[in-house]
Amino acid sequence: MKTRIDTAFVLVFTLLAFSTCSGFYLPGLAPVSFCEDVKGGDDCQTLIQLFVNRLDSVESVLPYEYDVFDFCKDDNERRPSENLGQVLFGERIETSPYKFSFKKDEKCKKLCTKTYVKDKTEDKNMLDFLKRGMQLNYQHHWIVDNMPVTWCYDVEDSQKYCNPGFPIGCLVTTEGRAKDACVINSDFNKKNTFYIFNHVDIKLTYHNGEGEGWRGARLVAATLEPKSINNADKPTCEGPPMEVPGEFSSDVKITYTYSVSFEENNDIKWASRWDYILVSMPHTNIQWFSIMNSLVIVLFLSGMVAMIMLRTLHKDIARYNQVDQEDLIKAPPPQGKSIFYEDAQEESGWKQVHGDVFRPPRKGMLLSVFLGQGTQIFIMTFITLFLACLGFLSPANRGALMTCSVVLWVLLGTPAGYVSARLYKTFGGEKWKTNVLLTALLCPGIVFADFFLMNLILWVEGSSAAIPFGTLVAILALWFGISVPLTFIGAYFGFKRPAIEQPVRTNQIPRQIPEQSFFTKPVPGIVMGGILPFGCIFIQLFFILNSIWSHQMYYMFGFLFLVFIILLITCSEATILLCYFHLCAEDYHWWWRSFLTSGFTAVYLFVYAVHYFFSKLQIVGAASTILYFGYTSIMVLIFFLFTGTIGFFACFWFVNKIYSVVKVD
Repeated sequence: MKTRIDTAFVLVFTLLAFSTCSGFYLPGLAPVSFCEDVKGGDDCQTLIQLFVNRLDSVESVLPYEYDVFDFCKDDNERRPSENLGQVLFGERIETSPYKFSFKKDEKCKKLCTKTYVKDKTEDKNMLDFLKRGMQLNYQHHWIVDNMPVTWCYDVEDSQKYCNPGFPIGCLVTTEGRAKDACVINSDFNKKNTFYIFNHVDIKLTYHNGEGEGWRGARLVAATLEPKSINNADKPTCEGPPMEVPGEFSSDVKITYTYSVSFEENNDIKWASRWDYILVSMPHTNIQWFSIMNSLVIVLFLSGMVAMIMLRTLHKDIARYNQVDQEDLIKAPPPQGKSIFYEDAQEESGWKQVHGDVFRPPRKGMLLSVFLGQGTQIFIMTFITLFLACLGFLSPANRGALMTCSVVLWVLLGTPAGYVSARLYKTFGGEKWKTNVLLTALLCPGIVFADFFLMNLILWVEGSSAAIPFGTLVAILALWFGISVPLTFIGAYFGFKRPAIEQPVRTNQIPRQIPEQSFFTKPVPGIVMGGILPFGCIFIQLFFILNSIWSHQMYYMFGFLFLVFIILLITCSEATILLCYFHLCAEDYHWWWRSFLTSGFTAVYLFVYAVHYFFSKLQIVGAASTILYFGYTSIMVLIFFLFTGTIGFFACFWFVNKIYSVVKVD
């Protein structure tokens, strides 16, 4: 499969390119002017080239290249360089035979004719694949001047929806039911018949630069209307629809045509030319209302949790620290016990475990590795969302979001190694070589193995989303050539630093943990801990899953960043609250529990992804199902490390804080 990925090998310099490029709409994206004629020294272009991207479907996870479906091809086909994000998402952009001269209208221009002979096996297979694409509602994705060519149509409540793709065709089933786009035309009514959209009416809208200091015009909108017309004999772009019988009983001839027109509109500025697409995206109003409602609920709950914690802790600490000298003289506390020992024991138990609360956890090696990787993911997510809020990673900058995430992950190996090594040393670990190797290889290795298996399935299915071998080599080179050495450097500095000093000493003999009630046992607490954090993200999660699996644009990064901050606060508060309750019950095994309490949010994410698969998607086929759950598993693992790390460090700070302000003899 031909794919140019020249820039994939120089990803380290991508962020530098972001900072040095200039532009008033998006950094790095400059406007292009078009003119009817070109003069010497002009920056204007007369030829408008339409690019085609891979075709995808909401009923299948497998995208395919444009050429696979045997459409008309460009005689001088070129593929622009693609960044790593585009390659990983399966984008395959190439030139098409659709070429227009600026402000020159064309009417019913013929591109090519495809003939499928019934006695030829190759033709039969090609037509069957085309019909399969129409049955699964595969969509074209065309690009003009780095802007999607949209199909705009009316939906309920007289609103217009602009879809950045349009279908190959549609199917009327053997029962006579019109599927998908076949409902738009009453002439699509023959049973067991496919109707292919072999003609498009394209309208290009431009903003004239006269009087604004620049020559020519800039494209501000590109729309089309797909039509099915039987143009087999002589293209007139009129007549009955182009039928492709369900049974291949005779030769089939399909003629592809197009019409193009130009329209001037100086009300739309080039800087806001994407607005008509984004404004018409479905559920936009619902998203605003739901997010605001979620914010109010989550902020209210967070305020309640914070108030309860502050008031309760304030009373505990004040009671523990009231030193009555007379009582101390009459009845001094036992050796190593707190002041007001008996009263404290009756009222609250968290002070009683001060000699055991910092006892190193079991499996401290694994916990430190998870926390190192979680720190790396947390910093990567924060910086990526921040850049997205600034407009660097909008939908117009194709593949930038994924490219930025991968580059940041590679460059953030140092904090991962440092955090893992420092915590492992605090836990009393001595196998530093094993620690640093696991930090660099364990979680990335699991993700890469899953990704590689998914790529094998894509390769077997012939999908355009299959990552070329060169890209896999580039990813491995980034991992072992940059990320792993940076992790070793971070671990070196982490082990050089002294272990984190604890505010209280740890007793030699472990304290026996009393019998726990149902709600203070580990499993119920962990299960309950993920409910509140999940409650603040599930609305955004719906739109994120839509953008991934239903191929809708996601552009509300400001709201996503706000939800990220709320998730950070909620994970911290929920974990601290449950940690406090367990310490009061004299259960001092908080290390792993704090990580798993907030990390359990990932389990709810997986459950929601399963619900989304069965209730929202129409995916069919074993390969697509395996791919969906394979990629979902990667998301769940990353989210588990991310949320677990937040909860752990919040609880770590909390435990250090409360035991440092209470006097211990």
